[in-house]
Amino acid sequence: MAAARAGAGHVFFVDAAHFVMGSFLACVWCVARIMIRGGCGRQRYNVLGAWNAVTNELVRVTNTTVVNSLTIAELLHQIAALGLIGPITVVLDNARYQHCVFIQELATTLNIQLLFLPGYSPNLNLIERLWKFTKNKVLYGRHYRNFDAFQKAIDGCLDHITTDHRPALKLLMTHNFQTFAKASLLAA
Repeated sequence: MAAARAGAGHVFFVDAAHFVMGSFLACVWCVARIMIRGGCGRQRYNVLGAWNAVTNELVRVTNTTVVNSLTIAELLHQIAALGLIGPITVVLDNARYQHCVFIQELATTLNIQLLFLPGYSPNLNLIERLWKFTKNKVLYGRHYRNFDAFQKAIDGCLDHITTDHRPALKLLMTHNFQTFAKASLLAA
């Protein structure tokens, strides 16, 4: 991170968000009970994103099927196509499709270093904060009549990251990570 802040490299935090169309509860006080028809089925909008930790820009791949090694490969190609100068590090969680030989060889070919986070540590992945922000802005307490409107709302929020949402995200997407100094543990 220090090298990236100094302009000697680039760090991208990568993760997928699976937005499921449905009812997201919110508390509303009213005199009469109002029923809102919810979405039926389980339509899902997948967003695989790479958050540049220094420039605060998002590279993303979206689909309505699944996120797999081919989706990761498409994202890595998009990152490589940015033409960035210096080493590129991509920080990933431990999803199985990200550890496969195909992805590791592709990353080597594209001159991208893969850095895997420890298991069960989503708090270390900066992009998780963006997904929470998006859900708060777009999903909670809102109803969409159809899946197309649902997708457009999510894309609209993500499209305005560098403009309308920049002040809020500047406070949210900080590089504050809890670190631990090396210490010896003694059993009592």
